[in-house]
Amino acid sequence: MTQADGDSLKNATHMCGNGLDNNAFELEDDSISDTGNNNRQTENTQRGLSSYLSLVSTPINAAEDYIKAHSQAFKLFVLGILGAGYVAYFITACVLDFQRAIALVVLTSLAIVAKSHELLKKHRGETISQCFRPAVTFFKSNCKWFKWVFILAAVALLVLWLALDTSQRPEQLISFGGVCIIVLLVFLLSAHRTAVSWRPVFWGLGMQFCIGLFIIRTEPGLIAFQWLGVQVETFLKYTRKGSGFVFGPLIDDIFAFQALPIVVFFSSVMSILYYLGIMQWLILKIAWCMQITMGTSPTETLSVAGNIFVGQTEAPLLIRPYIKNMTKSEIHAVMTGGFATIAGSVMGAFISFGIDASSLISASVMAAPCALAISKLSYPETEESPFKDEKNIKVAAGDEQNILEAASSGASASIGLVANIAANLIAFLAILEFINASLRWFGGMVGYPLISFEIICSYVFMPVAFMMGVPYAESFTVAELIGTKLFLNEFLAYQKLSGLKDNRVNGLAEYIDGEKQWISVRSEIISTYALCGFANFSSLGIMIGGLSSICPSRRGDIGSMVLRAMITATCVSLVNACIAGILYFPDCVELFKTSAFNATDAEIQKCCTDLFKSTVNNGTIYFEEPWSMVENATLYFSKCCQCCGLSDVAVCN
Repeated sequence: MTQADGDSLKNATHMCGNGLDNNAFELEDDSISDTGNNNRQTENTQRGLSSYLSLVSTPINAAEDYIKAHSQAFKLFVLGILGAGYVAYFITACVLDFQRAIALVVLTSLAIVAKSHELLKKHRGETISQCFRPAVTFFKSNCKWFKWVFILAAVALLVLWLALDTSQRPEQLISFGGVCIIVLLVFLLSAHRTAVSWRPVFWGLGMQFCIGLFIIRTEPGLIAFQWLGVQVETFLKYTRKGSGFVFGPLIDDIFAFQALPIVVFFSSVMSILYYLGIMQWLILKIAWCMQITMGTSPTETLSVAGNIFVGQTEAPLLIRPYIKNMTKSEIHAVMTGGFATIAGSVMGAFISFGIDASSLISASVMAAPCALAISKLSYPETEESPFKDEKNIKVAAGDEQNILEAASSGASASIGLVANIAANLIAFLAILEFINASLRWFGGMVGYPLISFEIICSYVFMPVAFMMGVPYAESFTVAELIGTKLFLNEFLAYQKLSGLKDNRVNGLAEYIDGEKQWISVRSEIISTYALCGFANFSSLGIMIGGLSSICPSRRGDIGSMVLRAMITATCVSLVNACIAGILYFPDCVELFKTSAFNATDAEIQKCCTDLFKSTVNNGTIYFEEPWSMVENATLYFSKCCQCCGLSDVAVCN
């Protein structure tokens, strides 16, 4: 190293020791200092804000704690205000127009009775049970005698009623004979004839008959179900608002846009009712009534009761956890109940066809006890059911968190059902046309080119239709409907029935080119009951797939019994139709309101004759009982004189 280099190094070391001015470092130090100050200011601001929020929230927290501590009092206060408001509304409605408010009175009374029963059972149930315990003990000790007395009394009343009621209308006895023949055939084809327990059979048929008697023959039952039918029809019309927005004018011309949106709407409403717990409560009450009388197990009874409102694959979801341990007879009953009834959503579509709503509703209700009865006759219980106490059975509910989710879930769930209905209609109508074309081709070879599937069904099922109480001349037409429903599906059958009804209402000639264009009102009602159910061959796959997905371990049992269950359910629908045939006869006033005055209609002629018997014409026409209180009786009298070949009757001149 030279002397010069050493001097340079010393200078450099000296410069480093004293430090050099670097502007970059100075700016960085200033930045760090400013950031620290800002952070401290932010922390101070946050602490101040927290203190302020804490100060403000203190009374809010105190109020919240007070409300929680007195939540019961606040709940009672709110309920009191709502209750007082409803009472004021109820009184106002009754004062303004009591006739208009009858429905409100009935619904309010039912709600009060249901709630009172619930509270009474909860708080005084044990006390009441103790009061009746001696009577229960006495009844059990003499149960055998009471049973025979009850059986003899029931048989005597039935014979007396049949003798008196059928004296004017002997055709009703044909329907009664139909019930006896169907029950006998099911017994002869039973899987275990010697194991049949007759308690569920007779109690089920008895309940079905009593329900039908109340609905069809008593004035309160008739009015109630007619009112219910009108309300359902009105309710379903709201579908047009949604479907009209989506499909526009297409809803007036195309079937898919008329009927299928109703399935979506009804499915959404049912989902809401399930979320609110209304359906579970109703199903439990119906199941309880059937179980204590028929002696069936809680699981099968719950499922069959659920089938009144929901479909063949939805009702078993109510008892999903228990299916794996159910006996074969119970599973058979579950499937029979599914086949023998129709879902509420599909019922809405049938009502939109013009099918009588009250008849559809009553048919579905009456089918429930009958399904259990005929099922226990077709496949009696031979095993010990593990489900004896209904307290251990819990009804499954949905997973929805709020009412909006329930509505959306129901609408979404209906997509598969709507697609299934549309696909089946396309497929089966095409298959039907192919079958008819093939039959015409084969028939043409031997000189019968007009043979068709409908003609074959009309001859095969004619005895069945006649046995239900349908007049012989109309039994061939009704037999076609039964065959269509069994081999194709109930949608096509009800659509054909709707066409027959429209022809009658519009006053079409009874026969055109030798083909019957309409049937009587009584035959329409009997057919409505006979077609009410999912029992057809196209539903076999739906039932197997639905139940097997719920409980895969029972797939073998389900597959082995599903055909028997479908045939049993068909018998249930036929028994239902026979009961309708025993009980139903057309009301003349309703007949005049809904029918054209056709000269070939025997029921119109009969009602006109009845009206003439009550008519007095001494220059001024007036009517005796029961027609004196009928509105528009003079108009009906005039129409009867103009039609039906009765113009030469003395009172008409």
